This record gives sequence, structure tokens and C-alpha cells, in this order.
Amino acid sequence: MPEKVSIDIADDNTVTVKGPLGTLSQKVDRDIKVALEDGKIVITRPTEQKRHKAMHGLYRALIHNMVVGVSEGYTVKQELVGVGYRAEAKGQVLELSLGYSHNFVIQLPDEIKVTAVTEKRSNPVITMTSTNKQLLGQVAAKIRSLRAPEPYKGKGIKFVGETLRSKAGKAAGAK
Repeated sequence: MPEKVSIDIADDNTVTVKGPLGTLSQKVDRDIKVALEDGKIVITRPTEQKRHKAMHGLYRALIHNMVVGVSEGYTVKQELVGVGYRAEAKGQVLELSLGYSHNFVIQLPDEIKVTAVTEKRSNPVITMTSTNKQLLGQVAAKIRSLRAPEPYKGKGIKFVGETLRSKAGKAAGAK
């Protein structure tokens, strides 16, 4: 457990994590027991059933993501690859121009902070930060789905650092 992070476990099996960046809470399945022992979170399952094993791993990962989120936070960067693609952030509103006849205007949740940077001779980059990893991933996937990268020229919205498999295209005409 990092310093400055406190955890409360309620009677209804709700885990609340408070840290310098905010507060997150998660309801845990009633079969899984969560306890705080010696500054560590201990998660136990009642049996070795497949369902209990799956729930054990799920809630362990969710609680870990909450602890990291309130102490460090999460960041996702997306790059718009294509001629004329633009991004503009105004508070919680993200406006995207992706080569269609209309622009996309996306209202982001309050938990997500967004910035859009466009430098000359480079692709626009959208940077989103949040304490909630799950929400951040959902929003990033939704933005990417507006114009997924295509395999021939690589145009579309991709994550920074992502490598795309490109196809060769049509071969020269055989005579």
C-alpha cells in the first residue's frame, strides 16, 4: 500500500479507496472476503470453484487499479493520423474532425481531464488522464471506434506507441 492511501471496507462489502488524487469505491461480490491486515489488502475466496477463482482475480485487479489510480493516476494518449484530422478540447468537450462531412462533439465524464495538442508538421495528440482506469479505457475505445486505423495507409485514431500491421495493397496488374 502506498503512503497517503487509506482503505475503508464497509459491512456491505464495499471497498472505498481514498488518496491524493481522489476517491474510488467498488462493490465486491458477497462470496469474496476483503480484509486489511498489516497495511496489505487480503482477498480470500471460500472454495476452489472456477467462479470463485475468477471473482478472486477480478476483484484483486480492480482493487489494485483503484489504489494505483488514486495514488498515481492513469494516462492515455491517442494520435490522429490523416490529412485534415483535428482535435480541440474545450473543458469537458472534445471536438474531432475526422474527414467526415460533420465533426464529432464528445461530452466527456467529469472524472476525465483532456488536452488536445496540435503541433506543426505532426499529428494531433489527445491526452486523457483519470483515476478510474476502467472509465478511461472505455472512453478511449469509444473515441478510437469513431475512425479505427485502416491497414493500408494507417489513417485513423491510434494509441501513441501502437504498431499497426499494414497490408501490401493491390499488386501490379499481371498481363
